[in-house]
Amino acid sequence: MAKRTEPYIPGEQVSRQDSIKLNTNENPYPPSPAVITAISKEMERGLQLYPSPTANELCQKIGQVYGLAPEEVFVGNGSDEVLAFSFMAFFEPGKKIRFPSVTYSFYPVYAKLFDIPFEEIPLHEDFSVPIKRFYQSEGGVILPNPNAPTSLYKELDQIEAIIQNNPDQVVIIDEAYIDFASGSAIELVAKYDNLLVIQTTSKSRSLAGLRVGFALGNKTLIDALVRIKDSFNSYTLDRLALVGAKAALEDQVYFKKTTEMIIKTRQKTSDMLTTLGFNILPSQANFLFVTHATVPAEMIYGQLKEAGIIVRHFNKPPIDNYLRITIGTDEQMGKLVEKLKEII
Repeated sequence: MAKRTEPYIPGEQVSRQDSIKLNTNENPYPPSPAVITAISKEMERGLQLYPSPTANELCQKIGQVYGLAPEEVFVGNGSDEVLAFSFMAFFEPGKKIRFPSVTYSFYPVYAKLFDIPFEEIPLHEDFSVPIKRFYQSEGGVILPNPNAPTSLYKELDQIEAIIQNNPDQVVIIDEAYIDFASGSAIELVAKYDNLLVIQTTSKSRSLAGLRVGFALGNKTLIDALVRIKDSFNSYTLDRLALVGAKAALEDQVYFKKTTEMIIKTRQKTSDMLTTLGFNILPSQANFLFVTHATVPAEMIYGQLKEAGIIVRHFNKPPIDNYLRITIGTDEQMGKLVEKLKEII
């Protein structure tokens, strides 16, 4: 098995204290103050005890926020773990699944690890997803919306068409960046038994360091995920993560405020980069996917890194001349633009 695994390579983590880190799509703002309060209280009273194996309170809160029953919610140690459990629960060896050719690079890692054949569907020249190519999949579909690293979003009628045209297979919609976009497929969960929506608290709720992801779907799908989880580890979320995520979900005012700030900064940065000659895909995520008309992406990446500004460069075709730039604060993006003016 070790020979067939090709591990996922995460974005570079930097130790330089004065760096501007715009390469791993983290939120530039701290979590809600309510999160810190909840974690502090929990540290004082409960760390000698195991956490809840069912995470009932957190599932109930997530269900309340999204209009679902707790039995339609599954939580895990980051959305990556939820994705791994989903591959094991819903995709079978011998039945080919489909996902885009340019997408989250953990999908082929999991497929190879669990011996699941897969077909990578080529994107259109503009990096948009060819919806009909995902119809009638033999083993199922997994599709990020918005897609990463391209930042592009598919409207819900197109997502629904994929679900309708795979009635006997599970369709997983990975919505890590959905809170920066137009609308979630969660509203389709009650309508389709074969739909699983996966989200995370890492991006829009500023909890990348706490590792809490969740899946939303009908009870049959959720029960399957629970069986997989309990076959590995009954306690996937610690007590601090449980109370911290619950507090973040309760503070909707803070969540909406910081999300709107990122969206405004995204537009402002996009406008400034356009004036510098960059071509920018229409993002509905918390990052921009950009290429310059004359200056190679690898050169820009290297010179930014020398200046202590870290962005993401994927050194493989067809995206080797693109950079993925996380949206930071207005101040951070201003410094990025000033340095790009020097480079360009």
